[in-house]
Amino acid sequence: MFQQIDQHYKAVSYNGRDLRDGELIRCTFERCTFVNASLEEITTSSCRFIECDFRGASLNASTHMESAFENCHFGEANLFVSTFNTCKMTGSDFSGANMDGITLVQGDWSYTNLSHTRLEKQDLRRVRFYEADLSNANLTKADLRDCDLSRAALDNAKLQGADLRGAQMDGVNFKTLAVTGARMDREQAALFLRSYGAKVD
Repeated sequence: MFQQIDQHYKAVSYNGRDLRDGELIRCTFERCTFVNASLEEITTSSCRFIECDFRGASLNASTHMESAFENCHFGEANLFVSTFNTCKMTGSDFSGANMDGITLVQGDWSYTNLSHTRLEKQDLRRVRFYEADLSNANLTKADLRDCDLSRAALDNAKLQGADLRGAQMDGVNFKTLAVTGARMDREQAALFLRSYGAKVD
């Protein structure tokens, strides 16, 4: 196990490195690469990762508290049972990442690419997904209460049985959604009806 506190790294390659069980506190990484690195059970607290590359990295059971991953690449990364608590993930790409069993506690996931991601039955309450790409994502029975899904791309997303009450959904194209059994509030129901041309008083 290792610990780093208040360090700043720029354009450092950690590709293929074994960084398991490490602890990072208030560290900043700019344009660093972690391709195929072993980051299982690593913990980060108040760290910033800016334009870093985590493609193919193993982040199983990792825990992140109030950290920022801005415009990072997580393609094909393994995030199995990882936890992101109040993190800022804006602009990051999760194409092909394994997010089974992930825990998201609030946080800002705006502008992220979560297309085709499996998030069924996940507790996603109060997460900000503003203009996120959730097309073809599996959100079956997910708890999306009080989320910000404004202008999110939800084309062909599976929302059967999801709880959408209190979620902001302005600009969402309801015509492409599978919402059988989803729970909506009156405002969302009105948006849904208007998307099909109904006049709602």
